[in-house]
Amino acid sequence: MFPFHLNTGALSMGSNGSKIGYWIAITVLALMLFGSFLTNIGLVAALFAGPEAEDDYPVDAEPLFEEMWSAGYGDAKVVRIGLTGVILRGQRERLFGYDPDMVESILSQIRAATIDSEVRAIILEVDSPGGEVTPSDEIHAALKAFKAGQEGRVVLVFVRDLGASGAYYAAMAGDYIMAEPTAIVGSVGVIMQTLNMKGLGDKVGLKSVTIASGANKDMLNPFEEVDPKHVALLQELVDGMQDRFASIVVESRGLESRELLDGRVFDAEMALENKFIDDIGYWDDAVAQMEEMLGVDDLYIIRYQVKQSFFDALFQARLPNLPDLALAQSPRLLYLWKP
Repeated sequence: MFPFHLNTGALSMGSNGSKIGYWIAITVLALMLFGSFLTNIGLVAALFAGPEAEDDYPVDAEPLFEEMWSAGYGDAKVVRIGLTGVILRGQRERLFGYDPDMVESILSQIRAATIDSEVRAIILEVDSPGGEVTPSDEIHAALKAFKAGQEGRVVLVFVRDLGASGAYYAAMAGDYIMAEPTAIVGSVGVIMQTLNMKGLGDKVGLKSVTIASGANKDMLNPFEEVDPKHVALLQELVDGMQDRFASIVVESRGLESRELLDGRVFDAEMALENKFIDDIGYWDDAVAQMEEMLGVDDLYIIRYQVKQSFFDALFQARLPNLPDLALAQSPRLLYLWKP
């Protein structure tokens, strides 16, 4: 018999070489697949995006939107615009990127309707507790400008669930206010809130170190005792904003007194009884009322949609919002129902 010697080292090296080759092949294949995926995404994005728009026009003064056909088969063009949520300026941070500024979005839509000579009316759909004073006033002023831009234009306000404080302020530009039977309306008032933590600071040893230029620069410092003089100054400011709010409501709604303009809210029946709204109904009733106001048998209702690239739509589709801490910032004047 011939002696037989097994070269285990050679076998081991051959086995390891096969494994290395196997993983190299898998890696190359994975890279090829990933590259193909990116290429396909790019092609689809180019298909959906179309030609790039040239910014050869004032994009803020003349905003462009995609017009989505909402309802109706008539010739009277009406735009439906939503005022939903707390009225706050600024972008809300999300997991990736930001949500658009809700106030600027509403103002841009009103501006687009204003410069479109075919638009005869706006239906403002409200579901909001109000919010900041200045943005509420800006929306009110923009709606007034829409009506002044062309003779015969009207604004109908449709309150779905809540039309309070700053949202009700904005609604005062409406020619007609309709609320759903279960809606809450009112809260004509101004609020400014903060926390005073002087007692807590004393217990845990926290002290405020503030360098200010004047006696009133450090008003409402949460780690100092509340100064009655500061409260008086701020109360005067709040009262001035309330006077403006109440004056607009009295003029718009034809009220005989300000007795009910003390921050209280009303259900739909009470709001109608006290002339805070003109009618109670649902969406179809609001559409019928608009037809009557324009003197037509049918409307052509559209809503605006922001033009988005494929990647914008992809990344905004299912990403949740991070908590909005805007109302937890320093004290501000608010037209806000905050029970």
